[in-house]
Amino acid sequence: MEQKKLHTKSKIMKSLAVLIFTIMLFVGNLANAQNQKIWFDADWKVVSQDKASYYRPVPQEKKDGYWIVDYYTNGKIQKEGFSYLSNTIEPIFEGLVKIYYETGILKSESFYVKGIKDGRFSAYFDTGELQERGDYANNLRDGNWKTYYKNGKIKERGKYEKGEKIGIWKTFYKNVYK
Repeated sequence: MEQKKLHTKSKIMKSLAVLIFTIMLFVGNLANAQNQKIWFDADWKVVSQDKASYYRPVPQEKKDGYWIVDYYTNGKIQKEGFSYLSNTIEPIFEGLVKIYYETGILKSESFYVKGIKDGRFSAYFDTGELQERGDYANNLRDGNWKTYYKNGKIKERGKYEKGEKIGIWKTFYKNVYK
């Protein structure tokens, strides 16, 4: 009877050792996968780390998709947004995508539908003030657009249709605001 207990304990210990080894292997692979990065040049072509302007770690899984975050080589966020696909080379963005200057200041906000700009777009000066705002439809400027001076005053306003300026565009000169 004593020998049977020893044999059972031995089996349990072996099973426990295999389980612990499997867990350690899984955690090690998971940590390694999280450290993997894809390096891109300024034209978003895949390059080696020494020629890179940006990098993208493995996307974070979110409900029904992936959160894609790109970084400048200095470690600051360059772009972030949601994609239904895990394709890390050419994600198809959905919803709000934010792009940042290398200083960390917001550069632009765009809405995407199935990888195409469609909705409100805002661009900002490198000091954070609104530079322009309008809408996109099917990746083309569409509807009313305004551009601004850094002081917040309107510089220009008008309308786009399918990416082309139409109608009367008004330009407001700085000296008008003095």
